[in-house]
Amino acid sequence: MDIYSGLLAAYMAAIVGMIVVGVLVYVVTAFFLSKVFAKAGVQGTWRAWAPVYNLMVFFKLGDLSPWLVLYCFGGAVLLSWIGIGFLFSLALFAGSGVAAYRIGMKLGKEPAFVALWLIPPAWLGVVAYGKQTWNTNVAPAQWAGNAFLGDRTAWDGVPAQSTVGSGGFAGSAGGVAGSAGAPGMPEQPAGAES
Repeated sequence: MDIYSGLLAAYMAAIVGMIVVGVLVYVVTAFFLSKVFAKAGVQGTWRAWAPVYNLMVFFKLGDLSPWLVLYCFGGAVLLSWIGIGFLFSLALFAGSGVAAYRIGMKLGKEPAFVALWLIPPAWLGVVAYGKQTWNTNVAPAQWAGNAFLGDRTAWDGVPAQSTVGSGGFAGSAGGVAGSAGAPGMPEQPAGAES
């Protein structure tokens, strides 16, 4: 056995080890996400196990447009060949932190708690097994009225987030068709003036 065979064996062992660790982190993260989604009223635990869709639902629960996830993934892949794709990966991580902050607010966590998001499985574990319940009466995000950042999607099985007072999307005359109003607020018929 020469030195190259030993190096190849070490390299292969490292690759197998990284794959095993990656799968374990994914399984733990998806399990904790399923618990967080259940607290938020998301129907179907399968949503936490779908690789990109789970992050889109996470963004939606954090009052961000879920399409930002696809924009960041697409930008990271398409622009990596010119060396700036990593910027989109950083934007995705920052957006995840913002969504984690909003989800933490809805679960009654202190704003500084978002610092634990630097280790996402740890943050998800604390949130998943905390005693707090989901609070839908959190004030809308400051970006809720923004067409690019704000969440204006309506998905079956994923509860709509409160957007009252944010420029009038859900439940208002200029709102998304078929979207429900804020909790406790009646839905206005299409074409009604507010």
